[in-house]
Amino acid sequence: MKHILLFLAAILLTCCSKDSDITAQTMTQKLYITIGNQTQSVTLVDNAATQELVSRLHSGDITLTLDSNGSFEIWGPLGFSLPTSNEQMTAQPGDVILYSGSNICIFCGTNSWSYTRLGKIDGLSESELRTFLKIGQNDIMVKLSLSSGTTAINSACSTVTEDGAYHSLNGQKVVNPSKGIYIRNGKKVIL
Repeated sequence: MKHILLFLAAILLTCCSKDSDITAQTMTQKLYITIGNQTQSVTLVDNAATQELVSRLHSGDITLTLDSNGSFEIWGPLGFSLPTSNEQMTAQPGDVILYSGSNICIFCGTNSWSYTRLGKIDGLSESELRTFLKIGQNDIMVKLSLSSGTTAINSACSTVTEDGAYHSLNGQKVVNPSKGIYIRNGKKVIL
């Protein structure tokens, strides 16, 4: 009898849970946002809008001009429409949102409205977001892409010299090294 009651309670709880209580499915595909010379990754939710956006990005990067709106977001037109699944929500810092089906909003503050969630910028604090998004400026050039812009190293050749010189991690000789990580005689050295 105890097992039957537990089973019924589980079914009742499952049936009564609100959609907002269910964590959104995320995509394995990342979106990359570049502003100036800084690129940040975005974890995308899995919905019709993000699937269409990723499909478009497979054909090439998308460059936008966005503007600050108050002190909580940058936003602007995508130049095309995406499918919507609007829901009343309070956008949080880092949220990337679709507004009215054809505008993108990237938040460093909060705002409540009916939006379609696209994703969230990974790992930046609210103040780092404000700097990255250039809050307070207008005509902000933003590039959306499926690549972080970094390239992979397929092979490396090494000619280790035993001269005792310090080299930076990008291979430049350092005459007066200060605190940091260097290469010396083919080995990593931390000063």
